[in-house]
Amino acid sequence: MLFRHYFLILGITIIFGSAYPIQKIIFNENVPPLLMGSLRMFVVFICLLPFWKFKIPKKKYWLPLFCFSISMGFLTNAFMTLSINKANIVSPIIIGSQLAIPFAILLSSFFLNEKVSMKKWILIFVSFFGIILLGFDPLIRNEIFALFLISFMAFFYASAQVFSRYLKDLEVTLTNCIMGFIGFLFLIIASSIFEGDTLKNVENISFQSWLLILHSGIFVSIGAHMLMFYLYRIYPVNIVFPFYALFPVFGVMLSFVIFYEIPTLITLVGGLIVIVSTFLINREN
Repeated sequence: MLFRHYFLILGITIIFGSAYPIQKIIFNENVPPLLMGSLRMFVVFICLLPFWKFKIPKKKYWLPLFCFSISMGFLTNAFMTLSINKANIVSPIIIGSQLAIPFAILLSSFFLNEKVSMKKWILIFVSFFGIILLGFDPLIRNEIFALFLISFMAFFYASAQVFSRYLKDLEVTLTNCIMGFIGFLFLIIASSIFEGDTLKNVENISFQSWLLILHSGIFVSIGAHMLMFYLYRIYPVNIVFPFYALFPVFGVMLSFVIFYEIPTLITLVGGLIVIVSTFLINREN
């Protein structure tokens, strides 16, 4: 990998890592989680709309595209925002999101008949063990429900990756634009039902929160992902994707800087187990 691309992948992982603590700042400003997720998806839809050009994909792609959009745009965002909003400590949530990788391996094995080596099975078991270890941290016992929610987020994120395999012949801008629209639609309906006063809540969003929502939509959901796809065109996936394991490291560091969260020994050990095992799974892929 060229030297400048190391800096690029470093910047990408820092942006990914910033997503969780920045969303926590938004929720601390009393922005409802489902509403925030819907606005983030709306930003994605609006930004990608000019690149879509209103091309209608072939009928064979409609069902996997809808399933991808529901998994990624709606359910992943819903459980991620709910987990971050529920959590008092952000670091374990960032680490828990890494379960998406072993979940993706398991779902690919089940639905796509991809072979899973014994080494991968061991690493998957180890990564889940690392998450279980986090639950024994006295400071995180009150965060069990948030960890439970982020596990669902990881599952649906992994499901979206499986559905995306059926869409590999479609343009990324098209799939993500439709995903943004469907995600926005379902999230805004869910927000209206469960959170209520949607228009009033939108009016009460501060200028700072709007800037952070734009950051989540433009820089995280669009910019970082598009730059990853740019690197995939140059290098094999097994060279680029292992760097994805760096994002929780930067996320935890940013949580320390912003919220002064000092990880305990159990959190450090459990987090290290999860990050290293997912890194090795990525290298195996």
